[in-house]
Amino acid sequence: MASISSSPRAVEEIFKDYSARRAGILRALINDVEEFSNLCDPEKENLCLYGHPNETWEVNLPADEVPPELPEPALGINFARDGMNNIDWLSLVAVHSDCWLLAVAYFFGARLNRNERKRLHSLINDLPTVFEVVAERKPIKDKPSADNGSKSRGSIQRTSDVQAKSTAKLADESCDEDEEEHGETLCGCCDGNYNADEFWIGCDICERWFHGKCVKITPAKAEGIKQYKCPACNLKRHRP
Repeated sequence: MASISSSPRAVEEIFKDYSARRAGILRALINDVEEFSNLCDPEKENLCLYGHPNETWEVNLPADEVPPELPEPALGINFARDGMNNIDWLSLVAVHSDCWLLAVAYFFGARLNRNERKRLHSLINDLPTVFEVVAERKPIKDKPSADNGSKSRGSIQRTSDVQAKSTAKLADESCDEDEEEHGETLCGCCDGNYNADEFWIGCDICERWFHGKCVKITPAKAEGIKQYKCPACNLKRHRP
């Protein structure tokens, strides 16, 4: 397990870690499902399913440390294996895995500011949940990577044309939700209405929103800004 000092800090690093752990869990529940099921012996002690940052998975006992170095997955997933329909059991494990993945991501993201947390949530929300993929076979939307020689041995297939259409639909729905959330938001510079097709940036001081073009901030430039201060808040700071 990685030490806290080497943990991902930036939004993109945290999302990369989330995506890799998610890919490992999906391999366990889809590609390597027979091996995963065999390892979840109800006669054994409480077992957990872990996804690792190298896109591998592992069934193991929970960490001994109290408190643990990272949030722990659901305990005892093996006990319900023989008492449920197989797909129902896998779906239950998938739901708990989604909760764990979010817990780990927001554990790493505890020091993010408001805008960074929103960006992290948006990136995560663009992916189908593990449960959606396992129970409804929605597109995985992950790129396959080389096997690292651990227990997870399958490869996740590249998205097909059908999956691409589903991805486009998900993006459209995300834009609709964004429009509803910010429908009454006005730019702090020009008073223009919010439009999901344009780049916006929020001030971390006054919490007003601005067109990127109005405050001369591009998406690329915003990536390097830890805390954004709008022109008005910057002016207040420099007044004698």
